Amino acid sequence: MQMTRFIIKSLFYTLLIAFMNTSLSNAQGKGIKIKVLTYNIHHCNPPSKPDVIDIPAIAKVIRSSAADLVALQEVDVHTERSGKSINEAEELAKAAGMHYYFVKTIDYEGGAYGIAVLSKFRIVDSASYQLPMKASINGEPRGLAVITVQLKKGKQLKFACTHLDLKKENAYLQAVKIKELFAQEEIPSILCGDFNSLPESEALAQLLQSFTNSDPAHAFTIPTINPNRTIDYLLYRQPDQIKVSTHQVINETYASDHLPVMATFKVQ
Repeated sequence: MQMTRFIIKSLFYTLLIAFMNTSLSNAQGKGIKIKVLTYNIHHCNPPSKPDVIDIPAIAKVIRSSAADLVALQEVDVHTERSGKSINEAEELAKAAGMHYYFVKTIDYEGGAYGIAVLSKFRIVDSASYQLPMKASINGEPRGLAVITVQLKKGKQLKFACTHLDLKKENAYLQAVKIKELFAQEEIPSILCGDFNSLPESEALAQLLQSFTNSDPAHAFTIPTINPNRTIDYLLYRQPDQIKVSTHQVINETYASDHLPVMATFKVQ
């Protein structure tokens, strides 16, 4: 009788553990799927048409990607070259049905030039940071745009966009600063942008001390015709809470001088 009870009890606990593991596996498998796009939009100027500002072309890329979060670099707001009445960040957000946050990095032709993030999710917080430059090196001011978005089930995500300087020394300093800004961050985070840095660069090495690259294979992102190098990236932080499902470089050769890059993530 005791042996029968022991067998029944053992069977019960075995089934209970199996049920709990299956439930946990299913919960982890579901997660929250998000699509993320990073795109240097060349102020909506197709390289093949030097005097044309084609906002619909960039908007089409964003809509076709079905991205939930978008990081944009080289964005014009009320400049002479793109139109004094045109806020490219706002126009693209409207066309895609998204919220937006723009950060000016320099004054340009009577307006602003910088970076922007678009989000289908509600933006609950935003911040901008000026990134450092070496005083002895003539570089262009650079910044970091960071938003916190509200996902489903009460989960939050940090989403950041940057455009590092062309000068290696400045890009390195800027990468170090970004690494420091996220050093204590516990919320799952994604950092995107045009880093102007090759995979073997010291700048990327600094960022990879805090982030994970969504594409270890380093698919080429520039130029649009016969691309031969990688300088556009999607990095993520807190890999126990966020995983990469897919990564792709989109073959869109008209709208900009960079190829758009997209990854699908699952946030637990």
